[in-house]
Amino acid sequence: MKIKTVLLVIFTFAIVAACSQNNEKNTQKIERVSKEEKNEPAREKFNPKRDPFEDLKLAVEKAKKENKRIILDVGGEWCIWCHRIDNFLHSDKEIEDFLQRHYIVVKVNYSKENKNEKFLSRYPKINGYPHFFVLDSDGTFLHSQDTGLLEEGKSYSRRKVLDFLKKWAK
Repeated sequence: MKIKTVLLVIFTFAIVAACSQNNEKNTQKIERVSKEEKNEPAREKFNPKRDPFEDLKLAVEKAKKENKRIILDVGGEWCIWCHRIDNFLHSDKEIEDFLQRHYIVVKVNYSKENKNEKFLSRYPKINGYPHFFVLDSDGTFLHSQDTGLLEEGKSYSRRKVLDFLKKWAK
């Protein structure tokens, strides 16, 4: 009798575990499909393991060759407004094309894992995230942009963002 009870308990746990894994896979599939259906653009993530000094060095080389300015995009994966501005910039064809024609964008992580304090100490204080720093093609600091000033409702103002990008483009 005890063997039957033990086998029944093991069998029950096995079924519950299998159903749980299947439900997790379906949830992931639904999330992936819903993002695809929304046509959300693929975006580069903020990575606490990246070296912003090296990233900036490479961006300067590229910006000089292509005669572009550099935008340091400071934020983190924890930041909902960082996701919103990325989606905004890449879902509007005119803005995305202008950004690609005139700027090299470098993501600089700011999170619990890595605040990049040494790198960011070279620039003005940041009061909120995301935050943009505009640099000339040689890496010289030009402008500190509080992206909160570009907001409109739960998103960003197309006009304000384009005005900002055009003002600082070469």
